[in-house]
Amino acid sequence: MVGSRAATAAVGVALSLLVTAALWWYFDTLLVFLLVPFVPFLFRRLGDDGPTVVQECPHCGFQATVESYDYCPRDGSRLEPRDGAN
Repeated sequence: MVGSRAATAAVGVALSLLVTAALWWYFDTLLVFLLVPFVPFLFRRLGDDGPTVVQECPHCGFQATVESYDYCPRDGSRLEPRDGAN
């Protein structure tokens, strides 16, 4: 029996190959195989600079991006709110 992850992966690979073959047929060039790896960049959010740092360790510089951290996992110091956060 095939698990749901394996079935999802198989459908994804089949769909990817189908789209690639369709683009190859439409543009009639093998250059489409060079362009396909860059498709994820088209769906990336513009202006997204990464996660927002909420708290920071005053000793080692560890930066937490969620408020659930109270202490630094490296040295055990209490995290402080970062300037400009909240």
